[in-house]
Amino acid sequence: QLGYLGFEVSDLDAWARFSEEILGVEARRTSETALELRIDGRAGRFFLHQGPRDDLSALGFEVADGDALEALAHRFTEVGLPFEWGDDTLCRGRRAQRVLRTKDPAGNGLELFCGPESAETPFASALAPGGFVADDLGLGHAAISARSQAESLAFYTQLLGFRLSDRIVCEYYGYPVDMVFLHCNARHHTLAFGEQQPKRIHHFLLEAAEVDDVGKAYDRALSKGVRFMNTLGKHPNDEMFSFYAFTPSGFQFEFGHGGRLVDD
Repeated sequence: QLGYLGFEVSDLDAWARFSEEILGVEARRTSETALELRIDGRAGRFFLHQGPRDDLSALGFEVADGDALEALAHRFTEVGLPFEWGDDTLCRGRRAQRVLRTKDPAGNGLELFCGPESAETPFASALAPGGFVADDLGLGHAAISARSQAESLAFYTQLLGFRLSDRIVCEYYGYPVDMVFLHCNARHHTLAFGEQQPKRIHHFLLEAAEVDDVGKAYDRALSKGVRFMNTLGKHPNDEMFSFYAFTPSGFQFEFGHGGRLVDD
């Protein structure tokens, strides 16, 4: 599952306000230069640190256990993919027992990990009282940049074991779209990509457990002057009812409900 996302952001205060007032998630400053976000029973699902890039710094994928992590390290060695084991500081910061770091073909930071830390208290949100669909399905999904769609597709499916859910090829208001959607559990897609994007991440998804929470989030974003990219609509493949708008860092978030589940 997509266990966590790491972002380098220029304005942590803006992200804290955005997270609590728009998304309805729990934000906690862990230091002067770091912010942690909760959406479910995990201790942390988003890890933000101060920096100028305003972009993705890490995709954190959870594997079953330490043996699975060792098997991945062996596979990386066999194919000549450089990697390193995270030190104690990184593991504590990611709320995980062990972390293995590498990069995908587009240069996106990957952190494979096991042993996630659970929160001491249940997650509760006054703004999203129904909570979020996460837990065993992961925090949501991420649409990322790929230097070459074919290269990234081979990397994630052949090396990491993701499965192809489907592909969307169309023209959207004059803009050509060619996207692949990959799953690693029952969530329709955990990862999506086409070709190169201006940033390493195009958007991430938060899936609300109740459809009313999508409408309320839409109203909050309107009232706070958040810039929208796509108003309320429904995808043809995962059937997610959602909207897209911009984060304080200039990449987008998707807030939705009702994503379909798939199997292999």
